[in-house]
Formats: sequence, C-alpha cells, structure tokens
Amino acid sequence: METAPAKTLQKRQVLFLAILFFLWEIGSEEIRYSMPEETESGSFVANLAKDLGLRVGELATRDARIHYKGNKQLLQLDVTTGNLLLYEKLDREVLCRATDPCILHFQLLLENPVQIIQADLQLTDINDHSPEFLEREMLLKIPESVQTGTVFPLKIAQDFDIGSNTVQNYTISPNSHFHVVTHHRGDGRKYPELVLDKALDREKQPELSLTLTALDGGALPRSGTTTVRIEVVDINDNAPEFLQSVYEVQIPENSPLNSLVVAVSARDLDAGTYGKVAYALFQRDEVTQPFVIDEITGEISLKRALDFEATRFYNVEIVATDGGGLSGKCTVAIEVVDVNDNAPELTVSRLISSIPENSPQTVVAVFSVSDPDSGDNGKMVSSIHNGLPFLLKPTFKNFYTL
Repeated sequence: METAPAKTLQKRQVLFLAILFFLWEIGSEEIRYSMPEETESGSFVANLAKDLGLRVGELATRDARIHYKGNKQLLQLDVTTGNLLLYEKLDREVLCRATDPCILHFQLLLENPVQIIQADLQLTDINDHSPEFLEREMLLKIPESVQTGTVFPLKIAQDFDIGSNTVQNYTISPNSHFHVVTHHRGDGRKYPELVLDKALDREKQPELSLTLTALDGGALPRSGTTTVRIEVVDINDNAPEFLQSVYEVQIPENSPLNSLVVAVSARDLDAGTYGKVAYALFQRDEVTQPFVIDEITGEISLKRALDFEATRFYNVEIVATDGGGLSGKCTVAIEVVDVNDNAPELTVSRLISSIPENSPQTVVAVFSVSDPDSGDNGKMVSSIHNGLPFLLKPTFKNFYTL
C-alpha cells in the first residue's frame, strides 16, 4: 500500500509532466497576417477566435489580450467578437525603414489557463513616396576634348518605398549631346549615368542645362527631378585616380566623434590647377552617412554617432575632382564593430501579486528577455537566486515562466 508522501510525489510528477507538455504546446503555435501599410485605423485584420478554433466569447472568458514590444499600441482586440483591429494607421517606412519584409511581432496572451501564441503582421509597401534628389542642381564640368561615348556618373534619387515602388528608371530632357543610361547597383538600387553622344564645343555652347527625372515603378508612377548644369571647359587630359578602388575598414560603434576612419588618396598626372585634387563625398546623404571628408587631405572622419544595432555596414563613395572638372571615384566599405552597449531588457507579460499557500507548480509570472547586441554581446542567461521557492523555466524565443 502506497504511503501518503509517495502518492503526493506521484501527483507532483504527473503535474510536472503535464506542465512541460503544455509549455511545449504553447511554444509551437504561430499565426501570420499581412496587410498594406497606411490602412485606415479600425480596419479589420483577422478574427483570432476563428483562426485559433476558439468558441465565440472564449477570448473574453480566458482574459485574452495583445502584447507587443514597445509602448506604442498598434493593434486592438475585441474579445467579444474575436476581431483583431488596427489601432491606427501604420507607416511601413517609419516602423521598418528599409528593412524588407517589414514584420511586426506580437503575442496573444490567454489566462485561465495560461497560453501564449506568437503572431506576426507583415506590412506590405504601397507607393506613397516620390523619388527625391537631395540637391536641386548637379554641376558637371566637362572638357571640350572629351570623346563621344564618355560616361559621367550622376547622383541618385532617394525613394523610401521598396521593391517595384522605388526608383526604377532615369530619363534626361531631349538634347543633341547626351542620353542617360540606368544601371543596377549591388544593393538593388538604380543609378543613372550620362553618356556623351556628340562632341562639345565651348566656343559655340559654353553651358548646357538639362532636367534629370527619376521614375518609380508604381501602378501610378511617381517622379522627381533635378537640374544637371554642364559647364564646358578647356582641355584637361588626365583624371584623378585613386590608389585603391575599394578601401575596407572597421570601426567600433562607440568611437568618439571626429575619429579618423581612413584616409584616401588620389593622384592626377596633370600639373598646376588641372593636377590639384579635391575630395568630396559623392552622395551627400545626411541621414545615412555619418561621415565627413577633408577635401584637401582625403581624411574621412566620424561626424552624427554610430549604432551597430541600427546600421552595420556603410558603402561611402568618394569622388576626387581636379581643377579642370575631371573626376575619379572609389568606394570605402565601412564595417561597424559591435560593442556591448545594450543591457538585457525584461518584459513582464503576466504577474500574480499573491499566491495561496500550498499551491505548488503555480505559474506566477510570464516574461521575455531581449538584447539588441549581436554575437556573444547579445547572449543572455536568466536565473533566480538560490534558496527561493520558485522554478524558472524557458518556454520559447526567450520567453520564461516563473
């Protein structure tokens, strides 16, 4: 005949196995939804009760609610109908910037009994931004001796949309000297190049003014324009050449402002003004490039602070221009090195403030931990003090129960 302590131990073991099975079950559930950005607030996203196979009103009786990282409310749940609604308009570019796909993670938390369901909402892009050039005018100084077929790089237009809704093509206003060719960059963006079709003659036409247009690929295409002003100058038969076509450097994300990143160098075989080289950042993007260059020395320094978690790589294009207007380009590939500058964050999803005595295996808290650092800096270990009458258990994706 079994003793009372033996029966109690057996019941606890059975309950422990049941809880483990339950936690495995909640970790395996995941639902995904998709909708276009800028959808009106209050719009229907999905019926969670139907998708989860729950009865009408069961979400209310189980005290269901939505949890997501951050303080801003994005969605709202009608527990009576089970409908998941949009709390406000969602702007994909604000929430995800250039990240594609743009996925918002949230959880459906159910009590009585406790259940956690992972859910994702993907925001698809709409064509709500027009291409825009950072400068209203580009200046090209082209010697009259340049041969037909010569190619001149032009600055790109920015478009915060992605995919086919971003810039797809460039055109130039009709003229007898130039046409524009659109090329693909390694990162998927398009860039324009100006090609000389007919020789220039400074004595006949010392200056040209052309309109460069960037077109996106939306169903109703949007466009942006800038002026390309061309000054025809006298002969200068050597262009600056960089000692390296690509410079590769690494810089810690906690580097102080004005830190030297790298020094580039170009030479020009011409003498005098035509051989004097000035350096500049080719694409003056004040938002995404926190660097400046000394136009005389070619030293690139850090100006607006780095953040490894926001941007890990920069491709900075440098142009060296001599006194006659000829130029050469190089690329500086900058890798931001992670430092352990973020502490782990703990988000409590459920907390019981009081516990009846003699209530073993009661879930008193559900929480998640996160750390935006990478590698070893982002690895986390969760623990509680020894001697406490609690047990910490991992569930899934950095979720724990206490």
